[in-house]
Amino acid sequence: VQLQASGGGLVEAGGSLRLSCVASGDTDTIIYMNWYRQTPGNQRESVATIDTHDSTNYAEFAKGRFAISRDPALNMIYLTMNSLRPEDTAVYYCSGRSRDRRYWGQGTLVTVSS
Repeated sequence: VQLQASGGGLVEAGGSLRLSCVASGDTDTIIYMNWYRQTPGNQRESVATIDTHDSTNYAEFAKGRFAISRDPALNMIYLTMNSLRPEDTAVYYCSGRSRDRRYWGQGTLVTVSS
């Protein structure tokens, strides 16, 4: 499975961005998809999860501001981020989990200016 994320960029505090991730390859093996983020010197942290039944989970910092969604026909997942804060600045990664392993896409940088 290959994952390709896009949509990062520079946005002012309070603004919005939508990240996209397209999956290719043996996508039928994927059980759920995540968005993670990572800042320099810190561990990668989960932002949101969506499974094949469209059940979602969010980190506390994401609740009420971020929304994960998917379009299975296009093998896409999205992360819509509203009310962005400077502390949301990070590299965001999409990830997929099969029964055997986790797959990672390359990151996309989100920078929120104050």
